Amino acid sequence: MYKNILLPYDFSNSFDNVPEQLEKLVRNDPEHMITVFNVISEGEHADSVQYRRKHLDYIINERAERLEPFLTRLDELGLNYQVEFESGMIRQTILRKINNNNYDVVVMSNRRAKREIKHVLGQVTHKIAKRSNKPVMIVK
Repeated sequence: MYKNILLPYDFSNSFDNVPEQLEKLVRNDPEHMITVFNVISEGEHADSVQYRRKHLDYIINERAERLEPFLTRLDELGLNYQVEFESGMIRQTILRKINNNNYDVVVMSNRRAKREIKHVLGQVTHKIAKRSNKPVMIVK
């Protein structure tokens, strides 16, 4: 169904339900590609260098390790993926990634500031869904 999918991955969200939704979206198309994309905020990058003397490559390696359980699940489902990291302002970097590439759909997990509010999107999810020129699927 969809061949080229962008998955902006946020370590503070739950992505437990996402692999199964991705599997449904690709419908056994062997040519599909899922881009797992994580943005390292400029503030986090600057703090890591200044206070912990960790440079971007080190941060990327740490995040890649934390991403392994999710990627293992994608492997178990036979999904094709690539992992990309960038540093920048989160919303703008994701929107630039969407606009500069030929994605069929963007899949996002939702994070809400207050869990007791059921139907409110997180700030980044809301802005991406509102400003994206591609369809956005939000997985709860």
